[in-house]
Amino acid sequence: MQTKTLAKPPAETTILVTGGAGFIGSHTVVELLNAGYRVVVLDDLSNSNEESLNRVRQICGLSAEDSEADRLQFVEASILDETALERMFAQHDIDGIIHFAGFKAVGESVEKPLEYYWNNVGGTLVLADVARRHGVKSIVFSSSATVYGDPDEVPITEMAEKHEATNPYGQTKSMLERILSDLYVGDPEWNVVLLRYFNPIGAHESGLIGEDPKGIPNNLLPYVAQVAVGKLPEVGVFGDDYPTPDGTGVRDYIHVVDLARGHVAALDWMAGRVGTGEASDPYSMTGEPAADGSRRGVGVFNLGTGCGSSVLDVIHAFERACGKTIPYAVKPRRAGDIAENYAACDKARTELGWEAQFDLDRMCADSWRWQSTNPNGYAS
Repeated sequence: MQTKTLAKPPAETTILVTGGAGFIGSHTVVELLNAGYRVVVLDDLSNSNEESLNRVRQICGLSAEDSEADRLQFVEASILDETALERMFAQHDIDGIIHFAGFKAVGESVEKPLEYYWNNVGGTLVLADVARRHGVKSIVFSSSATVYGDPDEVPITEMAEKHEATNPYGQTKSMLERILSDLYVGDPEWNVVLLRYFNPIGAHESGLIGEDPKGIPNNLLPYVAQVAVGKLPEVGVFGDDYPTPDGTGVRDYIHVVDLARGHVAALDWMAGRVGTGEASDPYSMTGEPAADGSRRGVGVFNLGTGCGSSVLDVIHAFERACGKTIPYAVKPRRAGDIAENYAACDKARTELGWEAQFDLDRMCADSWRWQSTNPNGYAS
């Protein structure tokens, strides 16, 4: 089968978004629809809720009566289900993939390594195999700054050495970066972008979609938000003796909408609509543009703000957003935590034409709007 490319107008391009009902996925679907793309979401709803897609339709004005309503289609299935994937690719004319689907809790990955390797690595292999049989060889992969491990220096550039991941979740991201890069080495028709996220927080400004963790949140911001709304008693601050300005860990927090827009920028780059196509470092093995102007190769990009914020910075910014004092208690350091981690984002700005727009106060204000109006997430 002839390989499909992204070098055509977005209105004529259909993007498969795996895990598209989740936190980052749903926000990315909004930005894709706003950019004119057609979208098929594939999600098994194991860690998400279909209500998020109903809210996406509301945000984008895609009512059931709207002639454009079919621009967003939903398929409930796992990336491990080869039969379901075959049926989905046969029914929908997919041009490219944004791949979010996967288990993502660091602690749980330590307890359930087999499940994480099976789902995240095995599922991606099934997805890639079915996709290539249907001529789809353009994929944007949801990677993570966790692949850098404990960095040698900050800010972290894409050329920084990848250190050993400290948990199976991080290992799956690092393994999949290698696997997807090897796809291009073995078959130069592949077009791969690896987006290394830093710490996504925030929510859509409408307050209609946001992060809806199952059970006790694993990440700082949803935990702070649930303390603010009264669902949890206090925030645990793990360590206040790091070599940072206030002693607490420093991370690069990025607004989820900025992150979502980074995926649209990656598609534009792959299609040849932005950027020079010249690799700025050895980790961006961009080949010669195809005859239609689209790119072939592997692009690696950090998506962050380039600014570090401490745990206490986040707590105090959220206090400003909600107008309340957020109780917290300092606890011992957690094994594997590092002092600071933030991105150098020059490459994304130069090649993708993308940079983060929202600051920490805006991230917290949008997160509070979501949490305060949806205290029980989509269940409410």
